[in-house]
Amino acid sequence: MCAKIFIQLTGGLGRSAVPGLVKQFIAPSENENRFDPDVGHRALEKAEIEALIQSFVKSAAAAKRAGFDGVEIHAVHEGYLLDQFAIPLFNRRTDEYGGDLKGRLKIATDIVKGIKNVCGNDFPVSMRYSVKSFMKGLRQGILPGETATEVGKDYDEGIKVAKLLVQAGYDSLNVDVGTYDSWYWNHPPMYFEDGMYREFGRMVKQAVDVPVILAGRLDDPDVAIDALNGCCDIVSYGRPLLADPYLLEKILTDQLEDIRPCLSCHDGCMGRIASGLALSCAVNPACGRELVYGVQTAEHKETILIIGGGPAGMEAARVSALRRHKVMLVEKDAALGGNLKVGSVPDFKKNDARLVKWYVRQLEKLGVEVRTGQTADKDFLHDQEADRILIATGATPVMLSLGSENKICAAEDILSGKVAAGQNIVVIGGGLVGCETALWLAKQGLKVTVVEIQEDILGGTHGMPLMNSSMLRELLIFNNVDIYTGVNVDKITKDTVEMTTAGKKLSVRADTVVVSVGYQTNATLYKEISQLGIPVYNIGDSREVKNVMHAIWNAYEVARSI
Repeated sequence: MCAKIFIQLTGGLGRSAVPGLVKQFIAPSENENRFDPDVGHRALEKAEIEALIQSFVKSAAAAKRAGFDGVEIHAVHEGYLLDQFAIPLFNRRTDEYGGDLKGRLKIATDIVKGIKNVCGNDFPVSMRYSVKSFMKGLRQGILPGETATEVGKDYDEGIKVAKLLVQAGYDSLNVDVGTYDSWYWNHPPMYFEDGMYREFGRMVKQAVDVPVILAGRLDDPDVAIDALNGCCDIVSYGRPLLADPYLLEKILTDQLEDIRPCLSCHDGCMGRIASGLALSCAVNPACGRELVYGVQTAEHKETILIIGGGPAGMEAARVSALRRHKVMLVEKDAALGGNLKVGSVPDFKKNDARLVKWYVRQLEKLGVEVRTGQTADKDFLHDQEADRILIATGATPVMLSLGSENKICAAEDILSGKVAAGQNIVVIGGGLVGCETALWLAKQGLKVTVVEIQEDILGGTHGMPLMNSSMLRELLIFNNVDIYTGVNVDKITKDTVEMTTAGKKLSVRADTVVVSVGYQTNATLYKEISQLGIPVYNIGDSREVKNVMHAIWNAYEVARSI
């Protein structure tokens, strides 16, 4: 098998730059910053544009001398600088780099012409390209299925752009859709269906005669194969390779059950980058630092007992077994998974269920003794001959003492089917669990209201990765979920939730009240057995309640160290 390697060359972010991370605030024309409207971007001078074009050409020539097989230009794509030149909303220039479509694409077409002139026509040049912007306004995306007027690049113009790019000399188009103003389209969260770019790839493939490359939640090999049947010529992977760097090898060797799934959570990849940290992966803690943070065989083999079969317990068992320890995993429920079992109930969280299946498969292959339906109390532990015990008993929902005839339950009771939802539902708590539960219920045609004591839902602007939070917020509105923030719940009656917001009294009809105000550590067992005379570790949510990434990373760190 022979691999080819391309290097991606970018012209920068333009108005899509995050203030504080750049020194130059530039754009095709004067524009306000995507993230902070108070920050202005000046228009590039003609000489600066020409210098930028030459920088691409010089970089491509250097790449060829270094042995790269080709380059990809990044990009008339995602609302980066070159894409801003292509979109009239951002490009109001009156010189040759503005005006009609050919003028707005001149910077992109001059780049490929310059590269071909220096590197030769046989040196491949690909273009990362967004066929449609999906913008209804600044910082406002258009959701799947939503009807709205496009203010960016629309289908008809997008296809014209594709043809002009190929005519100029680009040898392939790496296709997606979206801009930084509809960022969830370019970095799709779990709320999208698998293979969500396929229709766009098909449109471009029918319009041009060069290879079309496609990404966009193609983790499932069956979906990828479908994409290759008329939507694209090459399938591209990004985040799935962070979750499992051996993804392609496992597909080629028919080890599909061993592919560790990407959750599309962005916590370990884009979320870390936004915080100034190195890119990694929520489900693969070694990602990006494999040589220094991989799993090594232990010098001394021990017997490890792990209590709790949620994500922390399963990861600890996997890593301990990889280190060649003898491992027993005990779980009180009939199946492994912990809170991931109910968390994966909504259709958009199916990859959480795939992760549980992956863990079950790995533990079986590694010879971990798994006991389900087994309560691990003090007496049980005294009967075990373990060198070390890891407690991963997770967390339990915080409930409010609201005393009412109304149907009050935790989000997990609704998700698991333990409690049947009524027609009018109030979700108390606008965090991730509350909002995703609200979306799932609203998609079933139920009337849902979310009330949150804080001034914003989802932990505020920086509470979670932007692409996920912005799409979830817009989906809630699109599915007619009413949202009230800065709310104090005063009373719950048989038929209503009475509350105060902004000094005003409000009554919302409710026959079901779902409480989702957070979780508390379930560390009782850890406290009871911490004096057993052998090392006892508390890991995951039973140590500190955060998210799936924290549980997996904490378990990985502890297990690889013992």
